[in-house]
Amino acid sequence: MKAFLMYKDSDFDLQRKLPSNEYELMKDLELLTLFNAMAAGDKFLLEVAREAVLSGLYNDLDAIFYRQSILKDCLKNPSVVRDIYHIAVEAVDRRKTHCLGFLGKYPASRLYMSIEMLKIFVEVLKNLRNITDKHSDIFESEGFKAFFAMLKQELNDEFFTRVQEHLRELKFHDGILISAELGKGNKGANYILRKPSEKKQSWMQRILAKKTPVYTFTISEHDESGARALSGLKDQGIVLVANELARSADHIYSFFNRLRHELAFYVGCLNLHERLDQQGEPMSFPIPAAPGQYLHSFKGLYDVCLALSMEPRVVGNDLNLDDKVLTIITGANQGGKSTFLRSIGLAQLMMQCGMFVPAEFFCSSICDCLFTHYKREEDTTMNSGKLDEELSRMSSIVDNITSNSMLLFNESFAATNEREGSEIARQIIGALLEKNIRVFFVTHLFDFANKLYKRNLERVIFLRAERKSGGERTFRIIKGEPLQSAFGGDLYIKIFEADELI
Repeated sequence: MKAFLMYKDSDFDLQRKLPSNEYELMKDLELLTLFNAMAAGDKFLLEVAREAVLSGLYNDLDAIFYRQSILKDCLKNPSVVRDIYHIAVEAVDRRKTHCLGFLGKYPASRLYMSIEMLKIFVEVLKNLRNITDKHSDIFESEGFKAFFAMLKQELNDEFFTRVQEHLRELKFHDGILISAELGKGNKGANYILRKPSEKKQSWMQRILAKKTPVYTFTISEHDESGARALSGLKDQGIVLVANELARSADHIYSFFNRLRHELAFYVGCLNLHERLDQQGEPMSFPIPAAPGQYLHSFKGLYDVCLALSMEPRVVGNDLNLDDKVLTIITGANQGGKSTFLRSIGLAQLMMQCGMFVPAEFFCSSICDCLFTHYKREEDTTMNSGKLDEELSRMSSIVDNITSNSMLLFNESFAATNEREGSEIARQIIGALLEKNIRVFFVTHLFDFANKLYKRNLERVIFLRAERKSGGERTFRIIKGEPLQSAFGGDLYIKIFEADELI
């Protein structure tokens, strides 16, 4: 049995390699805030959220649309999805408490533990079948339809009847029937467990029936050696059945374990959706576009991590960046530039893993890789300066970047003077533009931004953080030419005037 709720024709690979820049993405995009909201205090949900979101960069359009349709079903039927998830969790947890591997080297013990485990699984499978019978008709996605169809086919009445019969027979209430052959040196060989005769007779028929001549012997209850020898014969007879039953139990456990992992992603999405909905934040399902189309437009796009960390509604942005390869963002300090940059990266990750996005509308071409190059604090060990460290990270990005990547710069190359920093930025951006790599660049390097602006390049757009004439920040990002001032004086006045009032 397969769930196939993450991919149409394959399991969710729990060991899939995550992006090499996982640490940078986690730090720069504050992904832990997002994952904690999805987990709602559950460590398992936290780990699955990390795996699913970061590995989403490897998804193609079909996988994204496939998950979107399943998630829409989950949002329409959250209680049913949570019930199925809890069934999977129950199966996994009960298997752990029964320790299937205990005394596993003894066939009799392995057989007993497998029978007990299968009894539990049959009970849980019946609960899963009951949910299927009651609710399968209200699900519309391809993934859930295939999932419920599989359960109806595999978990039919005949299946449960046969399993119950087999488990009852394996209790061996009438003893164990084993056949054997004489091997080399008249030793026993080819021990095979035989099914007892199913012919039912009354006690009178059994007394009067013609007896087949047999040879019997009885082991004295005080004969320990004989008891051990008889136990050894029994183990040789049931070893194949014990192994097969253990494999069956493992197969069902594997199904529940994978179902738990795959549904955990959607439960995490439900947790996040409920949290944002309570805060009144807009959400929508994005429109992913094929790589190379250079589509990127949105309405009401906001930083979901900022929204999760503060009470007031977060300011969203409306922009159309279609056919643009380079986006330069300048403007006032603390005007929302870094927040906007983070919202771009978060929405891209959420879209590519099949989630809804924090926006009223969002459309973007998918990318192979997402890189961040943010300013860092100076190396306290003094092994390198800030500029050396920035260039080292840039070199690592270049080693792994592809033509279908997205790169987010946040005040990079400002560790030296403006003339040198601008030249470094100009050379790097020029090389990236030649490869048509999508770049977002937040910068205070006016010389760099202004010279690019004057070139009036068709595939480059310039944005800036809006600032009203009185110094008020609206935290909106608008189209506009680079400004030489970052208006640090506004912050100076705000801080020191506040101190004087105190």
